[in-house]
Amino acid sequence: MTVNKISFIEAKSPGNHVFSKFPIPRLGAVLLSTLLKQKGYYVRVFIEDISEPDWFFIENSDVVCISTITSTALRAYQLAERFKKNGSIIILGGIHPTFLPEEAIEHADYVIRGEGEQSLLQLMDYIQKGSPSITSILGLTYKDKNGRIIHNPTSPYIEDLNSLPEPDFSLIHNWKASYFYPISTSRGCPFNCKFCSVIEMFGRKYRYKSVESTIKEIRNILNPKQKTKIFFVDDNFTANKERTKKILKGILSEKLNISWSAQTRVDIAKDDELLRLMVESGCDTLHIGFESINPRTLEAFDKKQTIDENIKCVKKLKEYSLKIHGMFILGADTDDVETIKRTLEFANNLRIDTVQFLMLTPLPGTIIYEEMENKKRIIHHNWSKYDAHHVTFVPERMKPETLHLETLKAMGKFYSWKYIMRHLLKFDLFYAVMGLYAKNAIKDALKEAQDYFKDFQIVSPYMTKGTK
Repeated sequence: MTVNKISFIEAKSPGNHVFSKFPIPRLGAVLLSTLLKQKGYYVRVFIEDISEPDWFFIENSDVVCISTITSTALRAYQLAERFKKNGSIIILGGIHPTFLPEEAIEHADYVIRGEGEQSLLQLMDYIQKGSPSITSILGLTYKDKNGRIIHNPTSPYIEDLNSLPEPDFSLIHNWKASYFYPISTSRGCPFNCKFCSVIEMFGRKYRYKSVESTIKEIRNILNPKQKTKIFFVDDNFTANKERTKKILKGILSEKLNISWSAQTRVDIAKDDELLRLMVESGCDTLHIGFESINPRTLEAFDKKQTIDENIKCVKKLKEYSLKIHGMFILGADTDDVETIKRTLEFANNLRIDTVQFLMLTPLPGTIIYEEMENKKRIIHHNWSKYDAHHVTFVPERMKPETLHLETLKAMGKFYSWKYIMRHLLKFDLFYAVMGLYAKNAIKDALKEAQDYFKDFQIVSPYMTKGTK
């Protein structure tokens, strides 16, 4: 078969949330499309959360690759079925198909599990030339001539991340230079939080690009007319602090005009040199996984951090005038309604700049998911609700409705009129507008909650198991 056109689609999120106004592409589709472009294919990337795709181009593509996380899986399957009818070859990939390939293959010709760079290139050769043998393509799931599902052995992790190309953002339909550029400098995480699927997807071994490759990638996306905004999408940008310092020193030595944000852990507060370099190199906001203000929950999550470290981290970052986006997970078996209230007090008292109060979500591929499935505590498998903004399991110490509503209400109380006015009086328009947008999003979510609970009654025999 001759392949002339290839479309990559990143399926859209099922609904709005507090940060929907700031979509950042997941790098997989962009990186894989860049690899195929280098091989001579005509390829374009469509990210539904950024702009309406060119459906005509997609409908006339020989191959349609769709990337999906759990919350976008139903949309991905819908798109797959649509374009399969046009005769396109459908390839599904991403974190959700990796962990549920037997579900995904019912909607696609092929499923690529795990890191897909090598698997996709080999699969494209197979589609066009009939070689290599399909049985030799690692990380591939497909159906044989008899309709049996075949899972080829898992592909190994890519050891040399420097061997990967720099993502070509010009391939993204309607991409604008004013957007946040996602940059990945590493894969894997040395920690093992029970609610996280990163370990199963990318491994515990921390693999990273060289400092030189990272600086070169930043240099090549610079906008000469304005400051370039970057989000380092590493699961923990400071897992190797000395390496992070070298990257920041490189940014400073080359005088790269950027503002940047990243995800990190509270242990950065112990390193003043690192914090100073962050400020000087243009750090705007640090996304900190505080996760909980309940010490028993932190222990249950295997988070390996304490409440005291959480508090010291906030105070230390404030000393350096670094903005903090605090991420908290509510609903562990050790949590109750008081935990939610105390989490709000913690965020307000320490004046955290922005927050996300997320409901614990048993995502496929996590330890939590296996535990919940085995105990029959999962309420439903409507993946569009697995966005951490809907309760999807029966908590131990409160009703599902209670966890859902109290989490939303706590978010609403954080993004209060007082919050909005405080930032207006400081002429901090970004956070004032952010607060107003969040307030409206939460109001809509509370309205939607009643219909969501009605659906629960239909699909869940476990609804009455939660306590008051």
